[in-house]
Amino acid sequence: MKKYTTKKIITGILSVGIMSLFVLPLVMNTALAQSSSDNSNLWEGVQNNLNSNLKDKTLPNIITGIINIIMGVLGVIVVLIILWGGFIWMTAGGETDKVEKAKKMIYSGIIGLIIIISSYAIASFVLNAILNIGGTGSTS
Repeated sequence: MKKYTTKKIITGILSVGIMSLFVLPLVMNTALAQSSSDNSNLWEGVQNNLNSNLKDKTLPNIITGIINIIMGVLGVIVVLIILWGGFIWMTAGGETDKVEKAKKMIYSGIIGLIIIISSYAIASFVLNAILNIGGTGSTS
């Protein structure tokens, strides 16, 4: 039987928590849109909200939405890496090995953030250029 370390358990809990942040606004929007007397069909309201949101979507808008979600998740991961590096640095207690490890994590996180922002800008530019050539308008 595998042993689960504390680090793996915390990583799993954080992953579920971060992913739930993407679902929570959808559920809350539906819950707030319903009247207070009809709270029994919350799941039906969520499904209706999803169906109404998908009716007006075109392929470029769906692709743009997927890119936004992926970039958002990657951005959250990078920020967590930078925060974890800062935590290691603050708790290093003067140990040079831990300080160097923390510096490498922070530098890697910053480089990752620059890459993510650049790739988002490139993807947005390309999608807007394709949409404008096709004459369908912008994605924003």
